[in-house]
Amino acid sequence: MTLPLALPYGLRDVQIVKYPSLAATAFGTTAVDLPNAQTFEFTEAEEYTDLRGDDRLVTSHGQGPQVNWTLTNGGLSMEAYAAMNGGTVTVTGVTPNIVKRYRKLVTDQRPFFVAIGQAISDSGGDVHGVVWRARSTGDLAGTFGDGEFYVPSVSGIGYSCKVEGDLDGEEILDAVYDFAQHETITTAIAPVLDI
Repeated sequence: MTLPLALPYGLRDVQIVKYPSLAATAFGTTAVDLPNAQTFEFTEAEEYTDLRGDDRLVTSHGQGPQVNWTLTNGGLSMEAYAAMNGGTVTVTGVTPNIVKRYRKLVTDQRPFFVAIGQAISDSGGDVHGVVWRARSTGDLAGTFGDGEFYVPSVSGIGYSCKVEGDLDGEEILDAVYDFAQHETITTAIAPVLDI
């Protein structure tokens, strides 16, 4: 059977899967939900170098693709902040005096993570957009404002995957991003290599 043209609509879910180390050579096992996801925007970009000679453009050569991405969501998930921005989340106290705190130190590095966005398809099933090795390289921003909900945004770059092995029957090494169309709606989960 051939799948129909994918007609993704809206944004149903975004999951963040932090790599266990900055080497990013093995996938993490825990997906953190980005609650109330509003946008998952991405643009494939590539820098080119031109060769000129004899008063004309001869050719150009790309330096490899990357993905420029932006995520926005409603509310403040400290766990998602930590997965995308580094830092730690702590919980202290007992009811009714529990305090949850996100703290970012000057020594905390921004980690690499997998970003998975899910859109339901009007032609059936869903579509997942996956950035395989994302890093927040832009501003992490949000505003507490009168009469407004807190809507943080974060942006960054998606680099090629450094994990080696097959994922869904194909080598994942050097993948920058995927679009995966599913005939049946499929929950976004942490990636697991084929055995």
